Amino acid sequence: VQLQASGGGLVQSGGSLRLSCAASGSIFSPNIMGWYRQAPGKQRTLVARFSSTGTTTYADSVKGRFTITRDNAKNTVYLQMDSLKPEDTAVYYCNMYDYIRRFDYWGQGTLVTVSS
Repeated sequence: VQLQASGGGLVQSGGSLRLSCAASGSIFSPNIMGWYRQAPGKQRTLVARFSSTGTTTYADSVKGRFTITRDNAKNTVYLQMDSLKPEDTAVYYCNMYDYIRRFDYWGQGTLVTVSS
């Protein structure tokens, strides 16, 4: 399984960005697709995730500002990020957890920088 992430960049505080992550290869269901982020000097943490059965989970810090959606037909997950804050600055990583293989797949990171 390969995960291809895109959509990062530089944005001013209060702005918006949309991240996309497309999965390809031998994909099994059920699975969970989502986004994690890692700021400099900090651990990687969950931002949001979307299961193949429709359950969504958000970190408290992004609730009400970020929206995760999923297109199962395209094996793609999107993260709409609104009202961005400087503390959202991080490398964002796409993730897929495969329940059948019990394995985590990771995409390459995409940098999101929010200037104040």
